Amino acid sequence: MRTRRTILKAIAPIGAAIALHGSVWAFTPGATECIAPAGAGGGWDFTCRQVGKTLQDLKLIPGSMQVTNRAGGGGGVAYAEVINKRNGDNNLIVAASSATATRLAQGAYPGNNMSQVRWVGAVGADYGIVAVAANSPINTLPELMAKTKADPSSVAFAGGSAVGGWDHLKVLMAARKSGISNVRGIKYVAFDGGGEAVTQLLAGKVQAFTGDISEAKGFADAGKIKIVAVLAPERLEGDFAKFPTAKEQGLEVIGANWRGFYAPGGMSDEAYAFWSKQITSMYQSPEWQSVMAKNGLAKLNLQGPAFQAFVKESVESIQDLSKEIGIIK
Repeated sequence: MRTRRTILKAIAPIGAAIALHGSVWAFTPGATECIAPAGAGGGWDFTCRQVGKTLQDLKLIPGSMQVTNRAGGGGGVAYAEVINKRNGDNNLIVAASSATATRLAQGAYPGNNMSQVRWVGAVGADYGIVAVAANSPINTLPELMAKTKADPSSVAFAGGSAVGGWDHLKVLMAARKSGISNVRGIKYVAFDGGGEAVTQLLAGKVQAFTGDISEAKGFADAGKIKIVAVLAPERLEGDFAKFPTAKEQGLEVIGANWRGFYAPGGMSDEAYAFWSKQITSMYQSPEWQSVMAKNGLAKLNLQGPAFQAFVKESVESIQDLSKEIGIIK
């Protein structure tokens, strides 16, 4: 006859599975990992680390989540690695954003497309910004664009995406609204992540930075950069209310960078359902709403098939814009 202790030991793993996932038969992850397809300090790194910590704090994953920085090719190195080497990894998610959709739309990941991975969910939208060094004589976006229009060679913009990527497109949209017809003449320098781009701005290698509010706020709060415009329809709330919008300066430029995750294309349906469900639970928690408020993230609650459809629409929209400004044919 089995003792009470033996029976309890036998059912303990089952109880843990029920507590964590709500079903005995649901997927149970092992050691979880999030790939940030850039160096430390940028938006993808922020997404992995903040989401990983919140998932852990809420006990939505077992233990902690490993964060791996895999820089290169504007996210292309990580994308190719997931497809070619980790296609069946059920424990892996990868940070993505509008920058990812932009590169896919423009064919910047040679031989790869959005259908080769599974799109898990969004965790918010990050509005774009344009900034200069704190000691710059420039104080507004119209001033910066007027200087660029008068002498395009005098202003170089740095961003954490490739040429033709999302950070670059935001500058071009602002330039067009400023009456600059030859947007191809605008100098843009690409770096692997927003953190590296800001470093170059502070070193005086470039005159302006284009990125997202979540990666820029820390530098602004430290007095290192001056945010001359947020590309939002109206001023953000809380600590972000002090930053002016491009719209209130007379330039109707809206640039929202969604943040979320994709997973390997060969991930099982059970694992995909698990990640979509856990990201949804995290997003709806007071803890994540607090993270969003502190980092200027706007609401965007899309998971599973709805997010997959959203990314497809984003890719198609960016393709149209890229053709319009001559980045792709």
